[in-house]
Amino acid sequence: MFFNLTLKISGSRYVKSNLHFLEICQVGVYLNQLISNEDHVLAKMAENMKEKFDKHWGDTEKMNKMVFIPCVLDPCHKFITLGFALRKMFGEKGAALEIGVRTYMESLFNEYTKPVDSDKNGQFSSTEVGTSDSRSVDSRSGGEFGNFFEELQKHTSEKGGASSKSELVKYLDEEIEVGKSDFDVLLWWKVNSPRFPIHSEMARDVLSIPVSNVASECAFSTGGRILDSFRISLTPKLVQALVCLQDWLRSEPQPISIEEDLDFLEQLEEDFIMPQLHGSNARSPIWNHYEKLEEKEDGSWTVKCIHCGRVAYYRTIMELPP
Repeated sequence: MFFNLTLKISGSRYVKSNLHFLEICQVGVYLNQLISNEDHVLAKMAENMKEKFDKHWGDTEKMNKMVFIPCVLDPCHKFITLGFALRKMFGEKGAALEIGVRTYMESLFNEYTKPVDSDKNGQFSSTEVGTSDSRSVDSRSGGEFGNFFEELQKHTSEKGGASSKSELVKYLDEEIEVGKSDFDVLLWWKVNSPRFPIHSEMARDVLSIPVSNVASECAFSTGGRILDSFRISLTPKLVQALVCLQDWLRSEPQPISIEEDLDFLEQLEEDFIMPQLHGSNARSPIWNHYEKLEEKEDGSWTVKCIHCGRVAYYRTIMELPP
């Protein structure tokens, strides 16, 4: 279970924030079951793991409610699934936390609604000015009928007006998508964006938030070493060079294999080593840039750069590290 959880949460090529809390909830419930296990060793191990788990997920008052919003934005879950998971994990505190998440969801939706309302006011202000006179004339000319139309307009706006129900309420009132294992949440919001224009913008921003900062398939593997060539330990100068050349390196069509000996590279940067070609006594082409001044008994050399005149001391080696 823990392995599958790591793969789901640490994935980098699909949306995972909508399932993050549900997977965490599964871990919490599973640990609670193991604590009451008849195997005392397993139960003790589960207690230690649950203690660490509660340090991150035990205090409902300190939780960032943004963690729960992606689950609500998943049409397969919404508050139906989230409410059940919260009560399953936190008991009575879960019900209070659900109310807090609803309030947070509404405030977040209102933040996305404000720019849209301001744009509409700017676009339709001239139209409203042009039609206000005609409406006032109709109401005045109608006499008692004017009161009827006012009551009719009020009744329509309360019972079935377009603005009587916000997008958020409409979305939450709809039935959840059931029985779709290959459900694509991003595609759903793309297709339904005409129905929920404001809500889809919020879903676009929230669902794009990564849950983990390191992808599991790039950081480690139980089957073999798949570390990226430039995420392994490098000397400071090489790191600086890679940062400067990252645009060129990332555009390389073929994978770059870098095998290195950290001590060897550090000594090379400090001008302690003048390497020779691997498997032979032939000197490296780097010798072409130096003039030999003196050879010492320990096999080291005093050389001078033919370009800048810098004097350095080297010791030769028979081969490069494998």
